[in-house]
Amino acid sequence: MALKFKEIRRHYPEIEIKEMNHNEDHVHLLISVPPKMAVGAAIRLIKSNTARAMKQKFPFLREVYWGAGFWSDGYFVSTVGLQESTIRKYIQKQGAEDSGQQVRLL
Repeated sequence: MALKFKEIRRHYPEIEIKEMNHNEDHVHLLISVPPKMAVGAAIRLIKSNTARAMKQKFPFLREVYWGAGFWSDGYFVSTVGLQESTIRKYIQKQGAEDSGQQVRLL
Protein backbone atom coordinates (compact mmCIF):
# COMPACT_ATOMS: atom_id res chain seq x y z
CA MET A 1 0.00 0.00 0.00
CA ALA A 2 2.96 2.31 0.57
CA LEU A 3 3.62 2.31 -3.18
CA LYS A 4 0.05 3.45 -3.81
CA PHE A 5 0.52 6.35 -1.40
CA LYS A 6 3.65 7.38 -3.33
CA GLU A 7 1.63 7.26 -6.55
CA ILE A 8 -1.12 9.39 -5.00
CA ARG A 9 1.54 11.89 -3.92
CA ARG A 10 2.93 11.95 -7.46
CA HIS A 11 -0.50 12.73 -8.96
CA TYR A 12 -1.59 15.04 -6.14
CA PRO A 13 1.61 16.68 -4.86
CA GLU A 14 -0.39 19.08 -2.70
CA ILE A 15 -1.37 16.15 -0.43
CA GLU A 16 1.63 15.49 1.77
CA ILE A 17 1.69 12.19 3.64
CA LYS A 18 3.85 12.92 6.66
CA GLU A 19 3.37 9.69 8.61
CA MET A 20 1.57 6.41 7.98
CA ASN A 21 1.04 3.20 9.92
CA HIS A 22 -1.70 0.67 10.50
CA ASN A 23 -3.25 -1.62 13.03
CA GLU A 24 -5.15 -4.82 12.29
CA ASP A 25 -8.24 -3.15 10.92
CA HIS A 26 -7.46 0.51 10.30
CA VAL A 27 -4.88 2.95 8.98
CA HIS A 28 -3.52 6.06 10.65
CA LEU A 29 -2.24 8.90 8.49
CA LEU A 30 -0.74 12.25 9.30
CA ILE A 31 -1.31 14.27 6.14
CA SER A 32 -1.11 17.87 5.09
CA VAL A 33 -3.87 19.13 2.82
CA PRO A 34 -3.72 22.59 1.23
CA PRO A 35 -6.40 25.10 2.23
CA LYS A 36 -7.82 25.10 -1.31
CA MET A 37 -8.69 21.38 -1.05
CA ALA A 38 -11.50 20.04 1.09
CA VAL A 39 -10.35 17.43 3.59
CA GLY A 40 -13.16 15.14 2.44
CA ALA A 41 -11.87 15.35 -1.14
CA ALA A 42 -8.39 14.30 -0.02
CA ILE A 43 -9.81 11.39 1.96
CA ARG A 44 -11.92 10.29 -1.02
CA LEU A 45 -8.83 10.31 -3.26
CA ILE A 46 -6.86 8.25 -0.78
CA LYS A 47 -9.65 5.75 -0.06
CA SER A 48 -10.68 5.20 -3.68
CA ASN A 49 -7.11 4.81 -4.97
CA THR A 50 -5.98 2.46 -2.21
CA ALA A 51 -9.17 0.35 -2.42
CA ARG A 52 -8.68 -0.07 -6.17
CA ALA A 53 -5.04 -1.05 -5.67
CA MET A 54 -5.87 -3.57 -2.95
CA LYS A 55 -8.56 -5.21 -5.11
CA GLN A 56 -6.13 -5.44 -8.04
CA LYS A 57 -3.40 -6.96 -5.88
CA PHE A 58 -5.77 -9.33 -4.04
CA PRO A 59 -8.56 -10.33 -6.46
CA PHE A 60 -10.49 -12.26 -3.79
CA LEU A 61 -11.33 -8.88 -2.20
CA ARG A 62 -13.63 -8.14 -5.15
CA GLU A 63 -15.78 -11.09 -4.06
CA VAL A 64 -15.59 -10.29 -0.36
CA TYR A 65 -16.53 -6.63 -0.86
CA TRP A 66 -18.86 -7.08 -3.83
CA GLY A 67 -21.44 -4.32 -3.65
CA ALA A 68 -19.86 -2.85 -0.53
CA GLY A 69 -17.08 -0.39 0.01
CA PHE A 70 -13.62 -1.60 0.93
CA TRP A 71 -13.15 1.19 3.46
CA SER A 72 -15.74 2.22 6.01
CA ASP A 73 -17.77 5.31 5.18
CA GLY A 74 -16.44 7.35 8.07
CA TYR A 75 -13.13 8.82 9.05
CA PHE A 76 -11.73 10.91 11.86
CA VAL A 77 -10.00 14.20 11.15
CA SER A 78 -8.38 16.60 13.54
CA THR A 79 -6.24 19.62 12.98
CA VAL A 80 -2.68 19.49 14.25
CA GLY A 81 -0.85 22.31 15.89
CA LEU A 82 1.80 22.03 18.53
CA GLN A 83 0.88 18.37 19.11
CA GLU A 84 2.23 17.16 15.76
CA SER A 85 5.17 15.32 17.35
CA THR A 86 2.84 13.55 19.81
CA ILE A 87 0.50 12.49 17.01
CA ARG A 88 3.43 11.36 14.87
CA LYS A 89 4.69 9.14 17.72
CA TYR A 90 1.21 7.70 18.23
CA ILE A 91 1.01 6.75 14.55
CA GLN A 92 4.49 5.23 14.57
CA LYS A 93 3.53 2.92 17.45
CA GLN A 94 0.43 1.48 15.75
CA GLY A 95 0.53 -2.28 15.59
CA ALA A 96 3.15 -2.50 18.33
CA GLU A 97 2.54 -4.75 21.30
CA ASP A 98 0.27 -3.48 24.05
CA SER A 99 2.10 -0.85 26.05
CA GLY A 100 0.17 -1.66 29.23
CA GLN A 101 -2.68 0.77 28.63
CA GLN A 102 -5.16 -2.03 28.02
CA VAL A 103 -6.36 -4.09 30.96
CA ARG A 104 -6.79 -7.84 30.46
CA LEU A 105 -10.22 -8.96 31.61
CA LEU A 106 -9.61 -12.74 31.61
